[in-house]
Order: sequence, then structure tokens, then C-alpha cells
Amino acid sequence: MNLFKIFISAFLIDNVVLMRFLALCPFIGMSNDENKSVGMGLAVTFVTVLASCATWPIYHYILLPNGIEFLQILVFILVIAALVQLVEFYLKKTVPSLYASMGIYLALITTNCAILGVTFDNVVKNHNFVESLVYAVGVALGFLLSLLLLAGIRKRIQTSPIPHFLKGTPILFVSAALLSVAFMGFSGLVK
Repeated sequence: MNLFKIFISAFLIDNVVLMRFLALCPFIGMSNDENKSVGMGLAVTFVTVLASCATWPIYHYILLPNGIEFLQILVFILVIAALVQLVEFYLKKTVPSLYASMGIYLALITTNCAILGVTFDNVVKNHNFVESLVYAVGVALGFLLSLLLLAGIRKRIQTSPIPHFLKGTPILFVSAALLSVAFMGFSGLVK
């Protein structure tokens, strides 16, 4: 599979949030502001790419040759947790306002199932190292796109006349569902 197809598939067709329903907590929690969405999306992109860079060689050169691939969940979670700590330290020092606005959601990147899902997908899909990186970038940017789209929709919802029974969380979930249905249109894009 060529790199462009891998990227488009990860970015649009198998969008980690809208098509696979992973990472819904930060999707809902961090999409109320475009700046928070971009910050979270970039943090997740950084961690996802680094996690793929770190876990691919660990799996292929340590776990698999020694017959201990059953430890991949534990090892991958530890690698992701360490990377999130690095991101947290960096943001705390360089962008304290973003660090403060992300709150608990920054720590939740550690348990973000999308990042763990990317590392598992790279193993299951038997991607080589470069394909793993392209896939990781595609998934992470797809996550960022999802956040930005929902942030824009939420901004529009604030000024729209919404029936009382749909205000708040219900209209948010209806909007996310419609966004997901719209992304189903990309399913025939790459074969």
C-alpha cells in the first residue's frame, strides 16, 4: 500500500474519532474552543508520532524476536505514559496558559485509546517503520480535524435557535453523530 493511501485512510476514511469512536473523551471535552482543540490536537500528534517511532522498533526488535509480544500492551502503555509526561513538562514550561486550559485532558492523553490503537494498528497491519509514521501522522491529524470541526459546530450552536429539549449535551451528540455520518461518505475514496 502506498504512503498516500495509508495517510488518506487514516486521516479521513478510518478517522479515529468519527469512524472508529476512539478518543471520545478529549473529543467532547476539548472541542469547546478552537485554541484548546489545536493545542490538544498538536499534543496528541506529537505523542502519537513519537509513540509509533518508539513502539515499532521495540515490538519488532525486542518483543517479537524474544517471543514476548504478549507484553505489548504493558510496554506500549508505559512508552505512551513517558511521552505524555515529556509533553506535559514541555507545555508547563513553554505555554503555561495552554497547560492550564487543558487541565485533566492533558493527563488523559496517557490513556487515550487512539494513541494505543495506532500502535496496535501498526503491528496488526504489518506496517514498516515509514508506513507506521505516515499512519500515525494521518490518525493524529484526523483527530485534530475532528476536534476543529466539532469546535466550529459548537461555536455555531451557541448562536443558533435550538429547541429547549436539545440544548447542551444532546445537541452536541446529535452534531457529532451527523459529523460521523458525513465522514462515512469518504469510505469509497481509497480501495
